[in-house]
Amino acid sequence: MRAAALPASAPVPRRSAVPSSTEPSRGRLAGVATMVGSGLSNQTGAAIGSLAFPVLGPVGVVAVRQYVAAAVLMSVGRPRLRSLTWWQWRPVLALALVFGTMNLSLYTAIDRVGLGLAVTLEFLGPLTIALCGARRRIDAVCAVAAAAGAVTLMRPQPSTDYVGLGLGMLAACCWASYILLNRTVGQRVPGAQGSAAAALVSAVTFLPVGVAVALAHPPTAGAVGCAVAAGVLSSAVPYLADLFTLRRVPAQAFGLFMSVNPLLAALVGWIGLGEGLGGLEWAAIGTVVGANAVSMLTRS
Repeated sequence: MRAAALPASAPVPRRSAVPSSTEPSRGRLAGVATMVGSGLSNQTGAAIGSLAFPVLGPVGVVAVRQYVAAAVLMSVGRPRLRSLTWWQWRPVLALALVFGTMNLSLYTAIDRVGLGLAVTLEFLGPLTIALCGARRRIDAVCAVAAAAGAVTLMRPQPSTDYVGLGLGMLAACCWASYILLNRTVGQRVPGAQGSAAAALVSAVTFLPVGVAVALAHPPTAGAVGCAVAAGVLSSAVPYLADLFTLRRVPAQAFGLFMSVNPLLAALVGWIGLGEGLGGLEWAAIGTVVGANAVSMLTRS
């Protein structure tokens, strides 16, 4: 919020050494705006990447995304690879494996069951991590509500794609593992060097995959552009936005907003890709989002 303008006849006050009360609020407002932009960027990137599926397939799109993520993280983290010990490399290699598997399972799930449903199932991973560490009754209620929402989304129907649902749950397990491994990597490797090294290893692993996809299905310029856009919007922009946001917004508020991502994914899938969801599916997604929101808002 902008401060009110001073009258023309009023003397101009000297700049105080103590920050004004509006400065923290401006920082929070900028942080919230960044979180909104980051969430929309992430889901829009996934939607744009899905447009390249007919040419590159989910595997080819994920390969390009891994390359982009590695380029960004290497430029930011600048890891000293030769100085890392085996004690440091072990969680880094595990993180690289989880990172690649998480993106591959998510994008394949998006191809099979749609953006909104796939992202909602993936979100069960961090939600489970958050609720498992809680000891309050309200968190138990939230866990039951989230489970009910997940069961509703995965209920048997004639058109149910069980492989796609399973891949969404695999992405959830990978995201939960990603969170736990990131903590270990952060404790053993300084700064962002561990994440950068993991992204590099994952990108190198996907190099032969990318070559094989390119030889089997010669890519078009449009497909490559969509895949690169997915890497930029879903990897580079959210990572840099999170660095900006966490300096201005409390971790509780950050975690609360992260819960909105399944809803953003459903909206982007509906508007951008024409993916229709029934009223029960929207209610189930809202239940999963609401469970996390209530748990975060009631924490002291």
